[in-house]
Amino acid sequence: MIQVYPYEALGNVDHGWLKARHHFSFATYYNPDRIGFGTLKVINDDIIKAGAGFDTHPHRDMEIITYVRQGAITHRDSQGNEGKTLAGDVQVMSAGDGVFHSEYNLESEDTNIYQIWIEPRQKGGKPSWKSYQFPQEPSNDHLTLLVSGDGKAPLSINQDAWIYAGTLQKGAKVTHSIKHQAYLLVSSGMIHLNGQRVKHGDGAEITNQATIELYADDDSKVLVIDAP
Repeated sequence: MIQVYPYEALGNVDHGWLKARHHFSFATYYNPDRIGFGTLKVINDDIIKAGAGFDTHPHRDMEIITYVRQGAITHRDSQGNEGKTLAGDVQVMSAGDGVFHSEYNLESEDTNIYQIWIEPRQKGGKPSWKSYQFPQEPSNDHLTLLVSGDGKAPLSINQDAWIYAGTLQKGAKVTHSIKHQAYLLVSSGMIHLNGQRVKHGDGAEITNQATIELYADDDSKVLVIDAP
């Protein structure tokens, strides 16, 4: 089964320095029908103004993945980690038994990110942070593995989950296998997912599907989160 959630129907908040669309209930946005998707608890589509950001705040027992779509985000945390993640790249923070961090857009343009939270397979542990630079060349016959819980991806999380991304040229067709259930995001462009249209900003829940078929109607970028 595939259920598409249009961008226009997502939770919508505007704090001035931050504009966000929430795929699931988060902070001041609450929808009793949208309380996560299995272990996937948060997907926020954030636009952060130049010079603004999230002040130092705590997290624990959560795998937090940030996919930068435009601009850059600068991370600092209480473990001494610091780094800038650029557009097209990904950072992962395992909050473990507790960590404080901040994230700022120190650039001269707006930054657009997906912020993704996944519950860990077990609580506690030492917090960690890492970012990775991914190639931007089109991958017209497959999606690239960015993050996994089995050590086979450049970035690791504490959960039996996989996150894939793809830059698809118009007309590209991709067949992709699903292990658990998955949530698909269209970062730019427009695709057909098993025949259903999914456009820029939309999300789609995928359940009871062993494989999915993607067709790029335009040059597109997609993200697939496969998690229990």
